[in-house]
Amino acid sequence: MKAFLILEDGTLFEGIHIGAEREIISEIVFNTSMAGYLEVLTDPSYAGQAVCMTYPLIGNYGICKDDMESSRPWPDGFIVRELSRIPSNFRCDMTIQQFLEENGIPGIAGIDTRALVRILREKGTMNGMITTNEKYDLEEILPKLKAYTTGKVVDLVTCREKYTLSAAQDLSDNGPVSGSSQFKKEAYERGIREKKPSMVRELTGRGLKVALLDLGAKGNIARSLAAKGCEVTVYPAFTTAQEIIDAKPDGIMLSNGPGDPKECREVIEQVKKLYDTDITIFAICLGHQLMALATGADTYKMKYGHRGGNHPVKDLETGRVYISSQNHGYVVDTKKLDPRVAVPAFENVNDGTNEGLSYTGKHIFTVQFHPEACPGPQDSGELFERFIKMMWRGKNA
Repeated sequence: MKAFLILEDGTLFEGIHIGAEREIISEIVFNTSMAGYLEVLTDPSYAGQAVCMTYPLIGNYGICKDDMESSRPWPDGFIVRELSRIPSNFRCDMTIQQFLEENGIPGIAGIDTRALVRILREKGTMNGMITTNEKYDLEEILPKLKAYTTGKVVDLVTCREKYTLSAAQDLSDNGPVSGSSQFKKEAYERGIREKKPSMVRELTGRGLKVALLDLGAKGNIARSLAAKGCEVTVYPAFTTAQEIIDAKPDGIMLSNGPGDPKECREVIEQVKKLYDTDITIFAICLGHQLMALATGADTYKMKYGHRGGNHPVKDLETGRVYISSQNHGYVVDTKKLDPRVAVPAFENVNDGTNEGLSYTGKHIFTVQFHPEACPGPQDSGELFERFIKMMWRGKNA
């Protein structure tokens, strides 16, 4: 069956229908990851958007449900050059076509995705329609495309009630020190042998309680903290700051999430109250933006955003460059940053945009990229260890 992708500037792509048979209007974005399409599909940050994958063949290893970042996929639509109909993977549970159909996500294959991405890079992200209606009327469609907004999508993706993820119990390679360097692993084992609890605590989160505010959190954020020994309680985005404070967590994590951060007015008010405490806070992506807005800074929409697993970011304190996983269309404006409140901590090597902040006089740091990295490189996974060390310092202060 034929399918059509119509952009708000009138550009038309003709291809083959994939997924569910329905028509959608959405914001069209692209992701440059070479693998991890299931993690992309199940990332709540894509709510309100249709995703174009730049890698030419998608679906060759099928759908492995254990790799899902949430309980369901979130994009409105899916755009690929070629969709693999016969996956080859012993872990495969179903084909990507079956997955899209079961979850009501329409898509289009067989279009020139390089041409589409070039348009989005030159003109900026724009809205579009995926349809199988060959009798479409551009004069009727274009005003609808220009009027579309993602809206308050955080309300859609957050959990409905709080729940707790228990700390990992084992101390093996798959336990709390998983992902640490050999040096840190040896230090951990030495702390056990020499009975130095402080040495052990600095490397694991055993005994720490973390409150994770779910703004559209990827599952690996909570898993990464639990794997390092933390007890993680996940709270819905509409939770009041006072409820979190009353639980007396050792640290607070503000998660990633979808949409324009300025739409989250109620959440921003609560984040400001969390900032006013002395609790250690680590924020990722949307959480990073909301903390900036809560403390008087500003954000703006990027031309086409950063979405993929190959974005270099520089730690301004150490000079180290991480290759990071990213998914965002908005960024903090450092020109409107008050250094008495926060200073830039990370910077994108490609375009110089802000990738993180360190808050002056506070146990708070935030990043625009994804240290939990699913999909993507694990270079910056050690930032969870930095968060754990900050929590121990705050706890022992």
